[in-house]
Amino acid sequence: MKRKLEISELIFKVFSYLFLAVFALMCLYPFVYAISASISGAHEVDYNEIVLLPKNIQFDAFRKMFGDNMFWNAYSNTLFLTVFGTLWAMFYSILGAYALSKKRLLFRKFFNFFLVFTMWFSAGIVPQYLNYLATKSIFNKAGIMDDKWLVVIAMGMAAMNIILLRNAFEGIPSEIEEAAIVDGATEFQVLKTVYLPMSKSTIATVALFFAISRWNGYFWARQMISNGFEKPLQVFIRELLEQYQDPEYTAGWNEVYSSDSIIYALIVCSIIPILVIYPFIQKYFAKGVNMGGVKE
Repeated sequence: MKRKLEISELIFKVFSYLFLAVFALMCLYPFVYAISASISGAHEVDYNEIVLLPKNIQFDAFRKMFGDNMFWNAYSNTLFLTVFGTLWAMFYSILGAYALSKKRLLFRKFFNFFLVFTMWFSAGIVPQYLNYLATKSIFNKAGIMDDKWLVVIAMGMAAMNIILLRNAFEGIPSEIEEAAIVDGATEFQVLKTVYLPMSKSTIATVALFFAISRWNGYFWARQMISNGFEKPLQVFIRELLEQYQDPEYTAGWNEVYSSDSIIYALIVCSIIPILVIYPFIQKYFAKGVNMGGVKE
């Protein structure tokens, strides 16, 4: 039999649901507006007549964007950075977290403190930029001229994600590892057959963090990638926005769509992959953060 709610509890629940509903609508509105602006006519967009629903619907902005080879080139570069960047970051993050979770590791406390210290005090943008330039010089001497690999390898560090994985590994009972070692398992076999399967939630959560970071990466990609054919989607959107803000470029624009509609169409297409992936990982999200964020 359900307990009857007190008046204070009922008021709190109603207030909480209303607050969450309003917050959800506030988060959803920019995406809906971007869709509406991308398929509305030029006059309606340029004179800010779009509030929620589209007006004078047309899809020429999407046709223009899909017909641009540079758009598909930038999209493929972003997929490259996201896939390989996430794989590289997860590879060394898992290995680092596994090592730091072992009490038998020599100087374990120092390494853990040093990892946390980098979260408190960052070296700054200038030293990081100089470090990337030095890394780029080493890459060039090794014959690697593709700057995308520089962004993939040099941008792989994330102390918070390593800590989440480390805490998740520390929560696994040591008896299971001891049983695997007694059966003759090596360190890599223990990691593969014990720790990884028992930490799927945290691994999926951290992988999502890395993937979103790589997909939305803009600053260092713009600073380090000089070849226009290697630039990712976020840099492409920014440069196109700067181009469309130039009065000389838009002078005499007589298309049925606004130049802003192209930008909104690009934004919509850049969000779609995350919207597709997120529902499949959402079930691991809360559980993964709780497992990795709490140390017993």
